[in-house]
Amino acid sequence: MDASLEPQKARRLALLLRERIASGEIAPGARLPGEPALALEHGVSRVTVRRALDTLASDGLIDRRVGSGTFVREPDAPRPIVADFSNMLTHLVEMGRRTGVRLLAFAYVQPPEAVAQALGLKAGERSQRSVRVRLIDGQPFSYLTTHVPERIGLTYSEADLAAVPLLTLLERSGTAIERASQTIGATLAGPDVAEALGLEIGSPLLALTRVVFGPDGRGVEHLQALYRPDRYSFQMELHRAGDAGERRWSPVPCRTTDSGEATPGPGLRAAQAARG
Repeated sequence: MDASLEPQKARRLALLLRERIASGEIAPGARLPGEPALALEHGVSRVTVRRALDTLASDGLIDRRVGSGTFVREPDAPRPIVADFSNMLTHLVEMGRRTGVRLLAFAYVQPPEAVAQALGLKAGERSQRSVRVRLIDGQPFSYLTTHVPERIGLTYSEADLAAVPLLTLLERSGTAIERASQTIGATLAGPDVAEALGLEIGSPLLALTRVVFGPDGRGVEHLQALYRPDRYSFQMELHRAGDAGERRWSPVPCRTTDSGEATPGPGLRAAQAARG
């Protein structure tokens, strides 16, 4: 047997068992089959099974009890953060108040061409670039790279950004925010991101790119965000709309208070902590 394939087989088995645990097929508190039984069931060696179980144990999904066996851990923390996709800006401000942040980098730079174009910067105009890791209950769930035009970034300090949500800082500076455009996809964790988020290199991540615009149509923030999918997900509440024969799904608008202020729709659960 090619020994170089064993790590790949172990990773595949770990992902398979993780999926069964996440779906509830293997319930919390359940005892997993022994190593010989798992090896026979999946056609791998006991070494491969042991590596897969070591991965799940280090991720806090199972307990390996000497003399008793291996058991699925009972959830000891609330569910992952669920972001209200239809009311994202409100969610971002609320999440900024309820989660912690670790600032990794802060500098004024010449941004990549794609970022400069998205923000509508003039030739040679710099941006204030920051890299942050956001945490909940001390556990990292997002890796955020942000570019803000220098003229706006100068209105707050590095210390401010380490303590106050960016959207709050922008609004405090008098910057008007009117709309945002964002795309969501998937990517794999590189070495720096993997280390910051406590993952293996090559782990799957949710990827989001957002550009926030002011009333004049110029960009005021460019964000590239990477999320651990086991600790963060997106949700949108929908309702049926349109006339008969042209019915469609439409986002549920956020509610408003008597004062006219927008409040999160039912999908916002930003206060929920990440499963450790």
